[in-house]
Amino acid sequence: MSGPNLTSPTATGRRVSIRSLMGSGDRIALFTLPVVLLGLALWWIDPTRVAVDGSAPGVRAVAFVILAVGVVGWAWSVALILAHVPKGELITSGPFAVVKHPLYTSVGLLVLPAAGILLGTWLGIVFGIALYVGARLFAPAEERELRRTFGARWEAYEDRVLLPWL
Repeated sequence: MSGPNLTSPTATGRRVSIRSLMGSGDRIALFTLPVVLLGLALWWIDPTRVAVDGSAPGVRAVAFVILAVGVVGWAWSVALILAHVPKGELITSGPFAVVKHPLYTSVGLLVLPAAGILLGTWLGIVFGIALYVGARLFAPAEERELRRTFGARWEAYEDRVLLPWL
């Protein structure tokens, strides 16, 4: 993997690379950034062009549920990454048992779109799609690294993850 390979000590004194915790996050963010900047420029120029009416009680309730599921998935994924990656362990439980990349999936497909609807803009959907497309573009590099690192354990995980394309 390219980029800085900064390290920081863990509670056990082991050093963990920031790159191993970030995965492809930096590349995904750079991929998504132009879409976010363009969207924010459109919003700044004319907020009505990016507005959506999410005020109906049913729409708001569904958006809150989706947002809650997304935030829980994201937070659970972060906690698992922080607990297991520094130990060099492959994560296959929790949200990782459902999708291979739950952090990217939860933010891109759940958190950003739902937050956008609740804030009255469709930009959250666009930002989420851009983030998810970036994740799909850069995830194969992460997966190749995981395959090299974990070998047969990674392949067994790939075979049993519920939604391997997410």
